[in-house]
Amino acid sequence: MGIFYDQAAILIRWVYDSRITGPPVLDAHAYFPPAATFAGAWREIRDEAERVAAELGRVPRFHEIMREQGAISANDGRDWRMFVLKAYGVEFEANMAACPHLAAIVAATPGILSASISFMAPGKHIPLHRGPFRGVLRFYLGLSVPRRADGKPAAVLKIAGREHRVGDGEWLLWDDTYPHEAINESDAVRSVLLLDVWRRDMPVDMALFSRLLIAAVATGVRWRGVA
Repeated sequence: MGIFYDQAAILIRWVYDSRITGPPVLDAHAYFPPAATFAGAWREIRDEAERVAAELGRVPRFHEIMREQGAISANDGRDWRMFVLKAYGVEFEANMAACPHLAAIVAATPGILSASISFMAPGKHIPLHRGPFRGVLRFYLGLSVPRRADGKPAAVLKIAGREHRVGDGEWLLWDDTYPHEAINESDAVRSVLLLDVWRRDMPVDMALFSRLLIAAVATGVRWRGVA
């Protein structure tokens, strides 16, 4: 299954790379205007994330949700846990109910395909990898990000070789088909909100291709569920 996933990802990336170009980091105001709404509610979203984190052992590790991601999730014995509210259009009612404020904003915002809260254990390193699907963009909002002694965020997101340190209430919109990795340099858990949002202004054929891919992935999500 892992080999099939890897080969399919390479093929899908090749199709998108041949038709859609863009920088690793994009202007959220142009490509995802609701970014400001989520940023404005970051404290309420953080409070809900902290209630989830109070029982963090019940939140599945990423490779427990998606076995194909074992190489980046189970690589170093440190946890990367994902609390999934929505995945490619499929909502998980219990998780949505656990975060009602976040769920309400997600439900009211068109174009959001997936919504998760990501928890990285102290010292966790997610190694360099690429996403397969340029039809969506990744919105990243800091919720509870530890800080270094100098005051800078201790969690690092490196995209296409450039380092980004996104603190509490700060955000980034980026294309996860570029090589990227993440490191929690602190001794505390880092939590962020991750949204996958529909990419605007795609060519008609690529928009159709994207919808077909999303429908196929959604079928798999319904079959697998989340742990």
